[in-house]
Amino acid sequence: MINENVCWSTELKACSVAQLAQHYGSDEGFVASKRLYKSEEKAPRNAVQDHKLKLMKWGGPTGAVIANQAPHIEVTVVDVSRERIEAWNSSKLPVYEPRLFDLVAVARDGIPGHREPNLFFSTDVDTAIRKADLIFVSVNTPTKTSGLGAGKASDLSWLEMATRRIARCTDHNTIVVQKSTVPCGTAEHMQAILRANARPGVEFEVLSNPEFLAEGTAITNLLSPDRVLIGCFDTVTGRIAADKLVEVYATWVPRESIIAMSISSAELAKLASNALLAQRISSINALSSICEAIGADIEEVSHGCGLDSRIGPKMLNASVGFGGSCFKKDIMNLSYISESLSLTEVATYWRSVVEVNEYQKDRFTRQIVDTMHSTLFGKKIAVLGFAYKKNTGDTRESPAISVVRNLLAENAIVAIFDPKVPRQQILADLVLNKENHNVRVCSDPYEACDDAHAVLILTEWNMFSNKTPRPKPPLRDTKPAIGRTTLQSSLPVNGTDSGYDSEQSGDTANSAPDLPEAVPANMMQEPQIRIPAKSAQSSSETIQASAKSSHEKLDWSHVASLMQQPMHVFDGRNTVDIHKLRALGFHVMSIGSSPPIGTAL
Repeated sequence: MINENVCWSTELKACSVAQLAQHYGSDEGFVASKRLYKSEEKAPRNAVQDHKLKLMKWGGPTGAVIANQAPHIEVTVVDVSRERIEAWNSSKLPVYEPRLFDLVAVARDGIPGHREPNLFFSTDVDTAIRKADLIFVSVNTPTKTSGLGAGKASDLSWLEMATRRIARCTDHNTIVVQKSTVPCGTAEHMQAILRANARPGVEFEVLSNPEFLAEGTAITNLLSPDRVLIGCFDTVTGRIAADKLVEVYATWVPRESIIAMSISSAELAKLASNALLAQRISSINALSSICEAIGADIEEVSHGCGLDSRIGPKMLNASVGFGGSCFKKDIMNLSYISESLSLTEVATYWRSVVEVNEYQKDRFTRQIVDTMHSTLFGKKIAVLGFAYKKNTGDTRESPAISVVRNLLAENAIVAIFDPKVPRQQILADLVLNKENHNVRVCSDPYEACDDAHAVLILTEWNMFSNKTPRPKPPLRDTKPAIGRTTLQSSLPVNGTDSGYDSEQSGDTANSAPDLPEAVPANMMQEPQIRIPAKSAQSSSETIQASAKSSHEKLDWSHVASLMQQPMHVFDGRNTVDIHKLRALGFHVMSIGSSPPIGTAL
């Protein structure tokens, strides 16, 4: 039984972030905590304790935002990889995310005469756990590859190991915040493990606080979240623990955006959100095939549907398919949960979302083969973009992987360019352990296009687009929080935040909606913080080095001068203006749009 007389001291002063990479995966973790005291003990008013948060992917970004927005909270990022910790302490962070370095540099290095450093990086994991009062656990929960539920159920082994380690290291009452995407009921299992393995007199309270971040816009998502969900058990201590977490977020998030609910609802809300987003993408992709068959334009159809206020315009861009680490995994998990509950029709429905996504990728490849006279043997195909979406180097479940493998199966010669994905990652994703003469990873888009028979656009990088940019949406205005130090939009960009057009051309089909790449309006009211000179200087070199390949728009007229005739462009992201390219002599096929009648391919 939980002691419902447990209480907290009144001030949250420290926070730590931990990654247990050797045990629980390869991404960062983050923790925010508050020291627990039993009612009969005197709670020091100014107790300063570290917070341990284990956030597998978003630990660094989340920790940076909390540290930047709450200078009174000490944040420590812990990782067993010394190499990654050294990277976090340098100007070249181990995680790419637009504007992340600006946040890290300010909190990590401090501002002389303005604020002290409150963001630290360490490899001492167990110490961080022992000092933590509020622990965010966000370990990797991949899909099982064997055993019951293989290919559908979530593998919770790393989560259990992390939970047991917390119980083993903690010597005081602690709040544990579960941030991973998990099946319903996971928080109850964690609570049972913590109670069974807790030291005498130590009590734990588990909360569910799912993360709703999109790669490429994670910092914007963290600074101006649509909502923050906090699920707790319906007990006195559960509600008190939830209130403590609310205090952390309320430093910069309006309280009306922080929603409390049952712990089961919070767990399901994360799965449901990703499933609904993926369902929307598969729906518009299914319609794109109809458009191609009858001569309609999917972009016009999407626009017409999106004007309905009940539907809205977001996530209605047709594409070669969605990717990323979450959508497919979470849908298959939701399908497995439905099967476990004997909801066969529901399970079949959710599986169909993934099946349409796989169909879209295969259909795209068939179009390429059919258009190029049913053979790709010996033909060079330039692939522009390998990441699953723009503004990230993440390739997990990227449609490009499936498409390139299909091209190789047709004996094509494939030249790949992506401004952020390294050569080693591309070869690893394609499962090429040795040099394959049919695969070339290029450092320049023109090198990839040189002597090519066709160009494929598989990631919607702004540099590939020849469309007129849309106007930027207005900045989101939120209530200013008191007593924090924030960034200004005029901060100089840095090595990890350069090389991208900050203009957003609308939400893409394989990601969450793009939000304005600018700091919320309320942040403009506060003193400007500038990056320390040393950090700014070191990052400027990276900017100059990457400007040519990452920032400059592709010159399609130059591409035309390099390619074999006839010149084919297959736009898997609806990134280009097909009329402009056709005027240059290209034969263009885009998702959901048929070539003009009578056009010779």
